[in-house]
Amino acid sequence: MPKPEQSTDFALRLVRSDERRLALDDVYRRYCRYVAAVILRLDGRTSDVEDLVQDVFVEAAVGIARLREPEAIKGWLATIAVRAVRRRLRLRRVWRFFGLDRDADLAGLTDPGASPVDRLLLRAVYRVLDDMPTENRLAFSLHTIEGETMETVAKLCGCSYATAKRRVSRAQRRIAERLSDG
Repeated sequence: MPKPEQSTDFALRLVRSDERRLALDDVYRRYCRYVAAVILRLDGRTSDVEDLVQDVFVEAAVGIARLREPEAIKGWLATIAVRAVRRRLRLRRVWRFFGLDRDADLAGLTDPGASPVDRLLLRAVYRVLDDMPTENRLAFSLHTIEGETMETVAKLCGCSYATAKRRVSRAQRRIAERLSDG
């Protein structure tokens, strides 16, 4: 039979675990749409969003106890989302090498009122993004599509401000070159 202090410790751990689970449920309800939107714009594929959102919140469940500043949860989730998308983009590059990649479904990215020309342009931009180095794509997408400051891009990508700026610049040049080739 366990000693009374051992049962109390066990009960406290269960309570804390339940509180953490409830907190994570609340975090999921509050931020799942935000995380999905970030993933969709970074990745560009509606078919992968649900899987990546789950990946983000699985990683969040493991690390939420270590979160030092609860008010920073939105940025923390964005950082996890960037890492999840980075892994998926790298994996997709391998799939593409072996001819196993499928075309992107960009329906979730376009406004229903967008013109056919705008839809074609969006598809062309995401094709260029699919061909560029993952780090450049992430930096460009965070800065240009998400509207993040260069400081935030650097933080989310885990690089210096100067590196983030170079990556965005390289991506912008590549898009301009590829789209002007006609």
